[in-house]
Formats: sequence, structure tokens, C-alpha cells
Amino acid sequence: MAVFLKSLKKSGHLEKVYITICNVGSRKVNQQDDYATQGWEIFAPRLNIYGFDADLDACDRANSDLKHRQVNWKEKHIPIALSNSVGLSTLYVTQHPMCSSLYPPNEIYLDRFTGLPELVNLDFSIEIETTTLDDVCITEKISEIDFLQIDVQGADLQVLEGASKILSKSVLTIQVEVEFSELYSNQPLFADVDIYLRKHGFTLFDLTKAYRRRRHSPIHSTVHPGQLLWGDAFYFRDLIEENLNTDLKNPETILKLACIADVLEFSDYALELLEYLTINYGDDPNYNFASDIIQSLSQFPELVDRGLNSLPIVQRIYKLSNLDSIE
Repeated sequence: MAVFLKSLKKSGHLEKVYITICNVGSRKVNQQDDYATQGWEIFAPRLNIYGFDADLDACDRANSDLKHRQVNWKEKHIPIALSNSVGLSTLYVTQHPMCSSLYPPNEIYLDRFTGLPELVNLDFSIEIETTTLDDVCITEKISEIDFLQIDVQGADLQVLEGASKILSKSVLTIQVEVEFSELYSNQPLFADVDIYLRKHGFTLFDLTKAYRRRRHSPIHSTVHPGQLLWGDAFYFRDLIEENLNTDLKNPETILKLACIADVLEFSDYALELLEYLTINYGDDPNYNFASDIIQSLSQFPELVDRGLNSLPIVQRIYKLSNLDSIE
């Protein structure tokens, strides 16, 4: 749950925050795949969401659902396969369509684990046209992307390689699925993705982890729940790094980054960014978040019991707030 956004919304600080999300591999498998359930709706109506998926039917279902719900933000799902080049590629359609990939499943390896062959083994393959995210941004007139989420079953690095221009221009945060072993034959692995994103100015903040046990083993450890095979990697820009030289280092963009960090529940980073803005740009009321920070921290009973006045961060920013006192 976001810590600061409710207060920022109430104080009017979100009125000039426009968020654009791009979801590559946007098939909605369950309710948790809907951005409205994840807290992003707080930015509506200044919220744009673009979904891309090779599955036409999945895009049609998502668009029909949005029309039925009459959402108050802009969201559309476009049936396009994204890669690092424009041309023809083979799509390997798996037993469960959500596992389909531009790489063939590594069936011999998959068979060693529980629950994977039934999902990832090959059903059939077809030829499809691919394009790049940079090209799509031109045709769809997408001038910036703030949060980029990618889940395309092993081909995630290809999508990133085809997005180098928009990455450099605007992307602040990336959530990307990564694999630690070749679930798909000859696919790039986490190390390859990590090297690429670090070269583009992103820092790894966290990894969710998915493990699988050996299929034929009657035992498993309570300490190690199997082999780590894949996960979601979260990358952020550090726009308050002292020696950073980029046009993105401005208060408007840093605020946007703080908002994204908060909705993704990286609350300590969101707080660091909001404090930085308050101390360095707090003379401008648009970037003075002292009162919002203190009021948000008061949600935590353990901090109130300690005394908010005793917190170093409160001591640094209290004089910039409009609060008469702190309980």
C-alpha cells in the first residue's frame, strides 16, 4: 500500500503529475494484472496506459472490459509483438498461451521440474510480424513512458534493446521478468538484462523470486524451496545522485519518480525523494512536501509512540511545514 500518495492527492500535489505506463505482454490473467487494483488509479484522469501483446483476442478482451467499466483514464491494448527489430519472427505458442515466447521452450530441461511442462511445453508455432517499442512510440505518438513493465517469456531483453531511445528519453522505472536458467532455449538470462539496464542508468532495487522443485524428488528442503528459476526485477533511476548529468534531473520528474516508487511500495525511496525535493526546492510550494511527509508518517503507531519529533527526518523538514504542532 502506498504511504504518501493519499496525502499528496489531498494536498493537490498530484494535480500536475501525469503518469504513462507501458505494459509489454499485457495479457490479463487475473484481477491482479489490472493496474486499477494496484493503486495506479489515484493518478486518474492524468493516467495513460498502453498494453502490447501478440494475442489479438487477449487485447480485444482487455479493451472490451475497459469500455464496459468506463474507466476515467486512458488505456488501450494493441495487438503487436515487440522485439529488437522489424520483420518476421517465429512465435512458439505453448500449452498455456501466457507462456508463449519468441524462443522455443527448453522442454528437456523443463521436464525436470514440477508444474512447468504442463504450461510451457510447445503446442504449435506460427510466423508473426514484430516491431520495436521505439517505432511504436512514433506511430502511436507516445512521447514518454514513465513506468515500463515487460513480461514476454524470455524475450524481455529484445524488447529493451528495441526501446533504447525511449529508455534514454523518459523511462524512470522498469519491472521486467527475468530468468536465471534457460527455460527457453538460448534465451538471455538475468545477468544479460542487468548489464544492459545498468548501462542505461538503471539500478536494481529488488527481485521477486519463483522456485520450482525437482519433479521426481519425494523430498524438499524447508530452507531452500527448490531452484530459483525466474522472477520480476525492479529497476529505478537515481535522479538525486550527486554527479548525475541528465535532463531528467529536475523537480517535476523527481516528483513523478517518487510517486511511482510509492505506488510500487518502495516507500523508503519515495520518502528520500520527497525529502530531497522539500529541502532543495521547498521554497516553491509545488515541491514542498514537509506537511505531507509528517502527516503520512503519523499513520504508523510505532512512530507516533516514539514521538514524531524525535525522528531525524521530521527534525530536518518541520520548519518547512505548515503544521502548528506535531503530536
